[in-house]
Amino acid sequence: MVSKVKIKINDLYKIFGPKGESHVEKVKSGMGKPELLEKHSHVLGLQNINLDIIEGKIQVIMGLSGSGKSTLIRHINRLIEPTAGQIYIDDVDVLAMSDEELMNFRRFKASMVFQKFALLPHRTVLANTIYGLTMQGVEVKDAEERAAHWLKRVGLDGFEDRYPAQLSGGMQQRVGLARALATDADILLMDEAFSALDPLIRSDMQGILLELQEELHKTIVFITHDLDEALRIGDDIAILRDGRLVQQGSSQDIVLNPADDYVADFIKDINRARVLTVGTLPLKKTSAKGITLSNETSLEDAMKALVEAKKDSVTVVKDDKKLGSVSMHDIVHAATRSSETAGEAVTYR
Repeated sequence: MVSKVKIKINDLYKIFGPKGESHVEKVKSGMGKPELLEKHSHVLGLQNINLDIIEGKIQVIMGLSGSGKSTLIRHINRLIEPTAGQIYIDDVDVLAMSDEELMNFRRFKASMVFQKFALLPHRTVLANTIYGLTMQGVEVKDAEERAAHWLKRVGLDGFEDRYPAQLSGGMQQRVGLARALATDADILLMDEAFSALDPLIRSDMQGILLELQEELHKTIVFITHDLDEALRIGDDIAILRDGRLVQQGSSQDIVLNPADDYVADFIKDINRARVLTVGTLPLKKTSAKGITLSNETSLEDAMKALVEAKKDSVTVVKDDKKLGSVSMHDIVHAATRSSETAGEAVTYR
């Protein structure tokens, strides 16, 4: 099955300042962020971003503070206007939309979940959840039924009449997620949606999102500065630095082949055994006796399976086809290797 590009971003630039357009060519010629600020008092937000976001997948965009990730996501629904470049959604030019078309796009096509919840404090949980539906013109009774459904799905059944101040941070963010899902938009934009939450609540929200995504297959653009979060939920990860896209790929690609020292610093402390799969290891073209695992099995799960089976090697299969075998020694070695040598691994797709 051929993957469809839902969102296509071409040659996108954002320069903050009154004469941003006049400085694009300088940036294209090599002027960096510090020089642009020092000489022209303009801030380089995004530089030559080219990104295809696949329909029905979770695209994570990550980077440190100031890298441009929140600026980028706000271009998709034109909360921020680009200085130069193109944005297409379902082959429709977003930048060519009229005010009415853009309003309808935001109402029906793309919902947003914010870091600080963005709930209306004077409205109940139910009233907050139906807000987007009322903007769409949905009748109140139907809107309340749909909102109640999504509140139940995110674990807030029975809290409809509470107010935001009566909820924990995690519960408030669940309201935000239910509100976004209730509009039935194709695209879900999540800007640091879980970063204000405590670690355990954050992990719980990640789990809820992944469970819902298995059923809904939304196109989700998820902004984070946390690599563990990116690796857990992202089908694809794009890493920004100073407004530039420095690397894009699957979690396996990022961990095995960091593009530069900036990316290598990101991944140096991660639990490689949870991220890498047995399919990324060099396999011996032989079969092991007694235990078979999918090439998508994490190294962590493979080690557990080998210990439980009291075996020292495993046969790796993909779509019921044997790829070869790998030993416990090789799995442990791969799980503990540094990012400097990780790129030597062979990936079986």
